Amino acid sequence: MSQEHSAEHVEEAEVEPTPPPELSEEARARRAAALSHVRQFGDPVLRSKARPVEVFDEDLRRELVRMGQIMEDSIGIGLAATQVGHLRRFLVYRVEPDSPINALVNPEIEWSSKEQETAEEGCLSLIGVGVEVERPLHVRVRAQDENGDVMVIEASGLEARVIQHEMDHLDGVLILDRTSRDQRKTAVRALRERERERAAATA
Repeated sequence: MSQEHSAEHVEEAEVEPTPPPELSEEARARRAAALSHVRQFGDPVLRSKARPVEVFDEDLRRELVRMGQIMEDSIGIGLAATQVGHLRRFLVYRVEPDSPINALVNPEIEWSSKEQETAEEGCLSLIGVGVEVERPLHVRVRAQDENGDVMVIEASGLEARVIQHEMDHLDGVLILDRTSRDQRKTAVRALRERERERAAATA
């Protein structure tokens, strides 16, 4: 998820192609470099289901740190392994700027509330697109940390939304699949137009 759709507008590290105007040139450059590591709409890995993690080793821990850095430099609040090309079930997120980055390995939703909430979500893998998505307001998630220890997280509001969004990525599900037909059509049109513009610019 990107930070440009936060709280009321769920922000995703994957949303706006143009950095917020208040960013320094250095931060803009970092953001562009970080986003170059994020797979974009149309990449088949985004439609693939990730496999459970069975080995908790230094390679996993290094990758979680790397993903956290990509998410942070992208000015995002969530990133799933599939978005950086890894078909393994882990994700990172942080909803408060000053809080530590959380890593969830093999997350599973144990319970979700009947109470739902609709908010706009963006995605680092769908640059520049925001669509309305309805999700449970509260969830309980069982996962493992980077060492394989089991943990249970009870999340509400934006945190619950970010976790659900990133878990969708691990199942090959995009926000386009969870919005209305009209919003999906508009978003896909925008994504295709942006791709044509990029192709023309590099031709």
